[in-house]
Amino acid sequence: MDIILIQDVDNLGGKNELVKVRNGYARNFLIPQGFAVEASASNKKQLEERLKVAKKKEDAMLAQINSVISKLKEAPVRVGAKTGTSGKIFGSVTALQISRAIRDQKGYDIDRKKITVNDEIKELGMYKATVDFGNGQNAEIELEVVAE
Repeated sequence: MDIILIQDVDNLGGKNELVKVRNGYARNFLIPQGFAVEASASNKKQLEERLKVAKKKEDAMLAQINSVISKLKEAPVRVGAKTGTSGKIFGSVTALQISRAIRDQKGYDIDRKKITVNDEIKELGMYKATVDFGNGQNAEIELEVVAE
């Protein structure tokens, strides 16, 4: 029997997937529990429409991510840090400070957990950090660490 999964089912498939299972498993477990619906012609059309809408949303999200990436790569992000007389920073620059600097200068609120600093920042100068947007979308941004 062909069914359309409404939600992810372990060892069977993911949401909005058309799978073939035994009749008893579908009728006695999957359909009554609300995990699946029978793959009738109307349900298949609804599935196609849901997939089209999801594809449009994903394309719009990727376009927005690409615009954010291009905006972040335009100019280096300036991060202020307290320094001693020799130019060394007290402590180090963290992802939280970088996130706040991006929010203040570029206008984008990026979660600090998505920012990875490539080198440990202990002195003033230019550095690189990677921002992970998910879906395989990464951006390497330049940081300019300056004295406050």
